[in-house]
Amino acid sequence: MDQTGCEDLIQVKKESGGIAIITINRPKSLNSLTRAMMVDLARAFKEMDADESVQVVIFTGAGRSFCSGVDLTAAESVFKGDVKDPETDPVIQMERLRKPIIGAINGFAITAGFELALACDILVASRGAKFMDTHARFGIFPSWGLSQKLSRIIGANKAREVSLTSMPLTADVAGKLGFVNHVVEEGEALKKAIEIAEAIIKNEQGMVLRIKSVINDGLKLDLGHALTLEKERAHAYYSGMTKEQFKKMQVFIAGRGSKKPSPKL
Repeated sequence: MDQTGCEDLIQVKKESGGIAIITINRPKSLNSLTRAMMVDLARAFKEMDADESVQVVIFTGAGRSFCSGVDLTAAESVFKGDVKDPETDPVIQMERLRKPIIGAINGFAITAGFELALACDILVASRGAKFMDTHARFGIFPSWGLSQKLSRIIGANKAREVSLTSMPLTADVAGKLGFVNHVVEEGEALKKAIEIAEAIIKNEQGMVLRIKSVINDGLKLDLGHALTLEKERAHAYYSGMTKEQFKKMQVFIAGRGSKKPSPKL
């Protein structure tokens, strides 16, 4: 990205076919984040949301780490800065991004890096990847969602163990717990993420956005209200469709039905 200050540290590459890859590119520091990098990362996700040519975003880190957390040598500027500004908060911008985000996790995802992984919709991790919550070890209060999101995915007891001990959660265990979708061999995470992105892009993109939205919004509700939300959005969607749109739907379904089914993910 052509950005002032750390344009090389947050890289955005748009592939053909609707895939964008956002990379944290500070490998010598295990992709630890400065305040300026956080601002640029938030901007990158916001721009991908507005870019109509982008349908899926892949998020990864350069080198042997996804993200080792906040650069603690710049901790004061991070924690005492304008941390409540949603425009410069990468996790808020990830949560606002309407398009699917696939995390390709290599190596360490520590604390803030763990929270960035939690903000992805789908996770692919290399077999050697490790997720660690070191908030308790260093006296840092979580503010990007780790204390609330992790327990809802892997269960409260396991989440308490991960956060209170600061012991690593391996990719294999994370996969068994349902946090990581796919565990792959070293060097294969990005390849698998692209494969998943291509499968998503084959679908009707308007409905991809709607389904991601209703899943994520429903997770904030109890099941009864979430089911009501789904019913209301379905009713609004079908009520707004014209005869021409229904005809296009039938043509699309007929065309898809004539093709061989895709291999399993």
